[in-house]
Amino acid sequence: MTSNSTLTSTAVLLYYEWIKEADPRTENWLLMATPFPQTFIITAYIYFVTLLGPRLMENRKPFDLKRPMIIYNFSIVVLSIYLIYEFLMSGWANGYTYRCDLVDYSSSPQALRMAWTCWLYYFSKFIEMLDTIFFVLRKKNSQVTFLHVFHHSIMPFTWWFGVRFAAGGLGTFHALLNCIVHVIMYTYYALSAMGPAYQKYLWWKKYMTTIQLVQFVLITVHIGQYFFMKDCPYQFPVFVYVIGSYGLIFLVLFLNFYYHAYTKGKRLPKILQNGNYLLKKSE
Repeated sequence: MTSNSTLTSTAVLLYYEWIKEADPRTENWLLMATPFPQTFIITAYIYFVTLLGPRLMENRKPFDLKRPMIIYNFSIVVLSIYLIYEFLMSGWANGYTYRCDLVDYSSSPQALRMAWTCWLYYFSKFIEMLDTIFFVLRKKNSQVTFLHVFHHSIMPFTWWFGVRFAAGGLGTFHALLNCIVHVIMYTYYALSAMGPAYQKYLWWKKYMTTIQLVQFVLITVHIGQYFFMKDCPYQFPVFVYVIGSYGLIFLVLFLNFYYHAYTKGKRLPKILQNGNYLLKKSE
């Protein structure tokens, strides 16, 4: 047996040992059996928005997607409102303490409702990839930054593991906050896409960065409690580190954005411009 075959066999054995710890309730749900289908989708997304799409659009006129964008953005708003309600009813307004909230792996209606909500949130990350595809089809390639693509790729990838291993508990607080922020953001995007006549309704644009900052502060503070609790037997602490790192990284990026844009008034580094979490241009 060659060394490559040995490594492959070892990797397969490790995978099967690892997957034994997964939540059996979510095993047969769409995209949940293994991480490979979503890996293919994410890879195809990255390839299209960075290489294939711009190449196909190079000698074409940009598509007029005003109506699809309005429908899409308002649809995300409706979906986000629904997800907020489900996250609240399945835990965050119905028994969770906002401190050491463990994952309920039972088959109770509330536990299953939370697991389903986590899956729906995970699936919504694939729908949101349309943000970038719209950029490409409209030839707004300057808005397809590394950070934007990274954000849209890493969220579904990491959330697969969340749904498969820890669908509930303290690791879902950032998803609830993210849905709240998405209601505000995608409402802005939809109104902006409707044209100049609706600009007067967008007076709150200047508060968007502050809202984002508050989101990441709350995520970091909430997940950071874990490291100061004497006894919190959260089942998969690795997710605490992932969420904490994610919150800190984006908190630092937004503080940097706020400092340069509002304190110094200087142009931002290109990597920080026009991300999904910043104010994308919808005109």
